[in-house]
Amino acid sequence: MFTLTEVASLNDIQPTYRILKPWWDVFMDYLGLVMLMLAIFAMTMQITKDHVACLPCPEETEANLYQTQKGSSPTPAGAPVTPTVPSGATAQFNKAITGILMTHRPGTAEQKTDPQPEPRGVKTNLDFQQYVFINQMCYHDALPWSSKYFPYLTLIHTLILMVSSNFWFKYPKTSSKIEHFVSILGRCFESPWTTKALSETACEDSEENKQRLTGSSSGPKQVSLEGKDESPDTNPSTPMLGVKVSADKPIAEVPSSMTILDKKDGEQAKALFEKVRKFRAHVEDSDFIYRLYVAQTSVKTVKFILILSYTSTLVRIEFKHYCEPDIEQLTGYKKFYCTHNMAFMLHKLLFTYIVLIIIYGMTCLYSLFWVFRRPLKEYSFEKVREESSFSDIPDVKNDFAFLLHMVDQYDQLYSKRFGVFLSEVSENKLREISLNHEWTFEKLKQHVTRNAHDQQELHLFMLSGLPNAVFDLTDLEVLKLELIPEVRFSAKVSQMTSMQELHLCHCPAKVEQTGFAFLRDHLRRLHVKFTDVAEIPPWVYLLRSLKELYLMGNLNSENNKMIGLESMRDLRHLKTLCLKSNLTKMPTNITELSPHLLRLVVHNDGTKLLVLNSLKKMTSLIELELYNCELERIPHAIFSLTNLQELDLKSNNIRTIEEIISFQHLRRLTCLKLWHNKIITIPASIGHVKSLESLHLSHNKLESLPSALFTLPKLRHLDVAHNSITVLPPDVGLLNNLQHLAINSNKLEALPKPLFRCTKLKVLCLGHNALTSLPETVGQLVQLTQLELRGNCLDRLPVQLGSCRLLQKNGLIVEDHLFDTLPVEVKESISRETNVSFSGL
Repeated sequence: MFTLTEVASLNDIQPTYRILKPWWDVFMDYLGLVMLMLAIFAMTMQITKDHVACLPCPEETEANLYQTQKGSSPTPAGAPVTPTVPSGATAQFNKAITGILMTHRPGTAEQKTDPQPEPRGVKTNLDFQQYVFINQMCYHDALPWSSKYFPYLTLIHTLILMVSSNFWFKYPKTSSKIEHFVSILGRCFESPWTTKALSETACEDSEENKQRLTGSSSGPKQVSLEGKDESPDTNPSTPMLGVKVSADKPIAEVPSSMTILDKKDGEQAKALFEKVRKFRAHVEDSDFIYRLYVAQTSVKTVKFILILSYTSTLVRIEFKHYCEPDIEQLTGYKKFYCTHNMAFMLHKLLFTYIVLIIIYGMTCLYSLFWVFRRPLKEYSFEKVREESSFSDIPDVKNDFAFLLHMVDQYDQLYSKRFGVFLSEVSENKLREISLNHEWTFEKLKQHVTRNAHDQQELHLFMLSGLPNAVFDLTDLEVLKLELIPEVRFSAKVSQMTSMQELHLCHCPAKVEQTGFAFLRDHLRRLHVKFTDVAEIPPWVYLLRSLKELYLMGNLNSENNKMIGLESMRDLRHLKTLCLKSNLTKMPTNITELSPHLLRLVVHNDGTKLLVLNSLKKMTSLIELELYNCELERIPHAIFSLTNLQELDLKSNNIRTIEEIISFQHLRRLTCLKLWHNKIITIPASIGHVKSLESLHLSHNKLESLPSALFTLPKLRHLDVAHNSITVLPPDVGLLNNLQHLAINSNKLEALPKPLFRCTKLKVLCLGHNALTSLPETVGQLVQLTQLELRGNCLDRLPVQLGSCRLLQKNGLIVEDHLFDTLPVEVKESISRETNVSFSGL
């Protein structure tokens, strides 16, 4: 036999799950316990005390008695029965029992002379064992099933209702989610960050109310990024650019006690944000918990209707019963009159059970009404957003929404505290507090370095935000921020008076109005790396003092419209624009920069640049670079840039440069870079470009050089390295101003003697050819500072190298064994001059 405690455990749930049980579920749990106790009580009473008491019916008793007095056996209907003659003990027992059980009938007994009258009634001639047997037979045959099994049915129904009430807590597919939700909800409720965040909100509301009371006479003013007619300098407020705010609403200062958060609590809060984010993504895509709860509630309702239907129609409990067992041949009686001793008790228990079932069923109906009254698969934090500063708390759906609705029936404070961990604003505040606690001024000072330009530079990588202590680095000149999800420049940025260069690498940045005014007037160079053009901060296009802008990211033709005319027009002092992207056409908007833009750089990622008509209007350009744009010819639009001085078409697909004759109209063109292409020949028309001073044709497929190339009077720098040139024409001696000649990595076997008439040569690169000797006339190059000979077939070096007074050991790039072939005095001269040069430094 099981105890009440063991059965009640079926209805028991973990205490933490109670927050998901509304009042009706709790009420039905208690009703289930009462019905369980009622069923067990009825079973106990039935097992220990339940029985029936039976007597033969009176009419059959009279007939049997009459036959006994005549000395013959009773002859009831059916087979004859042998009369029973009681012995001494049996006669005494029958006499005693007859006086107690026989029916009282006056006038049927003989008159006794004893002053104590004898019992009067009908003698049944049945002994005790026969009565026991009759009672058992009649209990099973005559007693209705409802009287015998009512407690058991009550127990079974109650157990089914209990299991149905808590099935969603036990089912594997839902119990894991519910357990996870309750665990996270409890941690969020008890987290110190929740208290601090809500306290901060209360502080902000208090400050806002005070400000409203003191400044209610002044109307609010609106400031927005779109309103360019308003001068930011005249606005005393410090709103974030791009967001409309009231000018009379100050930014509440968070008390110092609110900004101090224990490191352990901060890490736990960060982990909670991540858990909530993952749990939401896991639960919001399904409504299985909601459907299971509806199903179990429907099962309980159907069970209630079923129990009430058969109980009210089929269950009958009566005190009196007539029994006709087939035992007439054993007892001599066919019909018995029986009484059920537990009938009264069971009748009362049945009535109580029906009342409880009705109450239980009405509660189930209310539960179904609540489930279908409103959409429980949607949950809005609108009230929480109105009461707190976390206006970005998102609405949730499906099982996540249903669980929050259930929690609200327990205590709405749980959802309010839970909403704090759904807010990105709250998460950002936590990150900011933790970040400022970790990155102090002293720690940032240790990360400041000197770059190649001898500037103080700070590089911050993959932080959660921008530490406030950065603004205290007043001597910082270059600030590099990389992979920081949220960067905010407050008014304190005005303290960084030395900062002129800023790098934003995948860092969405916002700036307050006062801070923007400082950046607008002081920032000179800005590098922005992004994935999509929409990630470029809008305030970038308003930096009127900016001189150099570097944009690196997706700027294809479909998104060029994001660089609006009104945006570029405000960059009045921009001199350099660098676009590292995947352009298919030149943005038309950059033509607004034509009056002042001097340098334009386009670095494509291999995407073919098809349309360059916009270049024709960029008449002020001095330097143009088109890298990796898959150009096959020199674009004609370039020939309209009359002020162009340097053209770089590196890493394209140019095969022919027949258009080079048109460069004669660009009278200011001094540098032409056509390196890393597929050029096979140089046309003789290159001799018409008289203004050229530097020509780069390395990494092509040249096999020869035209004589017209050496008629350029101003040519100082000639680079034809990494080609297939076999002969260097003697006309090279005509380049009287040549200072740099790179013809390394070709197929030269000999050098023309006129080459050494170029006495102004300072750099001569001859490495990785097939040279077998170096002419002695190399000594005429008295200004030579660098000579590369490594990778040839030389067996010695000429002694005349000693005449190159400016040539030092580190400028002579040659194998060691060749250097050792020089005379000792030459080697000492080169080494000594090297030492003198080092000592002079």
